[in-house]
Amino acid sequence: MIHHISIAAHHPLRVSQVLAEILQGQSVPFPGYPGSYVALALDPQGTMVEVHPFGTALFPGSEVNAPSQLHPNSVGSNHTAIHAAISVPVSQSKIQAIAEREGWRMAHCQRGDYFDVIEFWVENQMLLEFLPPELVTQYLTFMEPRSLQQVAQSIVHSLQTAEI
Repeated sequence: MIHHISIAAHHPLRVSQVLAEILQGQSVPFPGYPGSYVALALDPQGTMVEVHPFGTALFPGSEVNAPSQLHPNSVGSNHTAIHAAISVPVSQSKIQAIAEREGWRMAHCQRGDYFDVIEFWVENQMLLEFLPPELVTQYLTFMEPRSLQQVAQSIVHSLQTAEI
């Protein structure tokens, strides 16, 4: 289970506030990281999204067992392969309304024949996949270990057959 994720944004406070709204939680400053905020879901799993200023990145500590440090990153990209799927307590229509208000891309997407997600593009650059209540059961059913094993076996079989 992933309990939190860190992302970078051009407007960390605004992004944190929007994510807190979708999570039905609260946005607060992130102590020790000036200009960073945290969107807290306030759920039993401790779900949160750290939002750091764009142009900064986490680097390993300089000594053994030293904690990570947030430093400027001159090679920051507006896009990244990093994303997360997050179950949220609000409906797709609420997510759509928030995306429209913010001017951010949102799309209801199918992931093959497996499950659907709501692609929510934070600042039109960072992908978060939201699973509102009407989609979460489908996702969890697919991600059940036996189901995943069957899909994995099917993929391996298809690749082996293609190699012959």
